[in-house]
Amino acid sequence: METQLAIGILWFVAFLFSTTVHEAMHALVAWKGGDPTAYHGGQVSLSPIPHIKREPIGMLVVPLVTALTQGWAMGWASAPYDPLWAERHPRRAALMAAAGPAGNLLIALVALIGLKTGLLLGVFTAPDRAAFHALVADAAGTATFFGSLLSVLLVLNVLLGLFNLLPLPPLDGFSVVTIFLPEQQAHRLRQIQTSGMTSMIGLLIAWRVFPVMTRPLFSMILWLVHPGQSYG
Repeated sequence: METQLAIGILWFVAFLFSTTVHEAMHALVAWKGGDPTAYHGGQVSLSPIPHIKREPIGMLVVPLVTALTQGWAMGWASAPYDPLWAERHPRRAALMAAAGPAGNLLIALVALIGLKTGLLLGVFTAPDRAAFHALVADAAGTATFFGSLLSVLLVLNVLLGLFNLLPLPPLDGFSVVTIFLPEQQAHRLRQIQTSGMTSMIGLLIAWRVFPVMTRPLFSMILWLVHPGQSYG
């Protein structure tokens, strides 16, 4: 499980699954909220195929290339929605936006429970040296397939969920903020979000800010998995 190829493939599969859940959650909540656009596009599905068809570069090409060359996967995806529906129902649109990161954090919670259960039962043990793909080890101190899979799912989905919750356009967090605002201000923020230039600036800021947060987030994840361990 330690070869770069195996780790890369694991990251790609985890990314494909996690991103599919993220977009399916967007599509499901929009459909339940009165916008069937993504539903008619096939995005209310845990099959990655309709999501790949919509974003083949972001869902397939880029994550596969980065996974095999860098040992971790990055990419993007999207679910269609009706902007007029979002304009009429800003609260529902905000809930739709929150649903994607919520799906990622739910996956992370399930992965954390799986890791903690394995540690409790003695299936896993704390590794001598923790990594994004190796939060646990077997009795011999080496990474296992299921331990690595759960590790990647936990780390990836915490990062995906929290990155998308940054309150910057065009990320989900910018829309989520409108849940807590008066309707008039929510409408104004949605107008800002539709600006291409604003979205580009928001993404640039996010890509500068989030890497600074990665190491503290990983330290937090390690503490959750091994509260009694100390890793330098």
